[in-house]
Amino acid sequence: MNAETPEPHVAEPPTPTDRRAAARYRAALESERRSAALYRGLAAGATGERQQIFLELSAVEERHARHWADKLSALGEHVPAPGRAGLRTRLLSWLARRFSVDAVLPMVERAEHADAGLYANDPDAAPGMAVDERSHARVLTWLREQGSAAGAEGGREIVRRERWHRSDRSGALRAAVFGVNDGLVSNTALVMGFAGSGAAGSTILFAGVAGLLAGAFSMAAGEYVSMRSQREAYEREIALEADELRDDPEAEAEELALIYRAKGLDAEEAERVATTIMKDDEAALNTMAREELGLDPDELGSPLSAALSSLVAFALGALVVVLPYLFGSGPAALVAAVVLAVGALFTVGAVLGLLNGRAAVRSGARQLLVGAGAAAAVFGIGHAIGTGSV
Repeated sequence: MNAETPEPHVAEPPTPTDRRAAARYRAALESERRSAALYRGLAAGATGERQQIFLELSAVEERHARHWADKLSALGEHVPAPGRAGLRTRLLSWLARRFSVDAVLPMVERAEHADAGLYANDPDAAPGMAVDERSHARVLTWLREQGSAAGAEGGREIVRRERWHRSDRSGALRAAVFGVNDGLVSNTALVMGFAGSGAAGSTILFAGVAGLLAGAFSMAAGEYVSMRSQREAYEREIALEADELRDDPEAEAEELALIYRAKGLDAEEAERVATTIMKDDEAALNTMAREELGLDPDELGSPLSAALSSLVAFALGALVVVLPYLFGSGPAALVAAVVLAVGALFTVGAVLGLLNGRAAVRSGARQLLVGAGAAAAVFGIGHAIGTGSV
């Protein structure tokens, strides 16, 4: 009795989903290889601790590349051999060697920040890859700041350029002034539109109050939803960081040590500090959230406070042009509304200019021109509709 000859196994053709996945894996593999090559090129133009940091960043990117190569292999796809570095990589590496790493670091930093969220929602990425990318962007920022602000003059220049960063209070004031500006411009245009149509004073007052309330509550609701979503996203990032600290504390300790080295500590001191911090789970999570994610766990923002702040700020700005119609009507109320709006627009623009380190008069005049232009345009449209011209 002859045994049946087994039929040869025929591999099933790849599905469209597999082909799309393979194409994505190849693109990710090539991207990681380019990044690794670029960091090696930067290392060639650096010395000492900076050189070691670039080499370690390159090693992380190579580890990411191996992950995507393994994903390709799991699909039964051919893993392409590393090719020659691209023109951009060769050019930046040459500039780093010929001039200095500091000459090209801003360009590399911008690219890393653009890719910082690359793997945030990628189910095929390995755990920790998204955090690695964000951490690399921050490490490059610290390296760039270390090079460009080596002396105190660098710090003073930053203060001159960004005066409103000097305190948290001016940051809050800046947000409040923007809210007032939104209410002022939008409600001034609305009231001027009704005034131009020849509507009665009571109608203009009703329109102004309605615009104030609708705009204020809309701003508050939008700010609440936005801040709530942002806070939830931050909380999720911190939760993921907690998982990574639990699952792979050694890798997280290495990452923290790398960050401290980028800040200027030598390798031994950075490792000692990182090891000490990692002994306390709560301190480790707090530190990694601040240093790696750039988040303060105690200051993630309050959705309710943000909503109330937006509501009040918008309402104050919108109230300016409504006030004259609370006490009068006709041409007198219109003239008073225009005078108040002109003064408020100029003042808001001047304050914004001061917060941004620009000339107050010029910023005030520009804000007045923009706001008055919008109000005049709506007034003209309202007049045309009210007189039946259109």
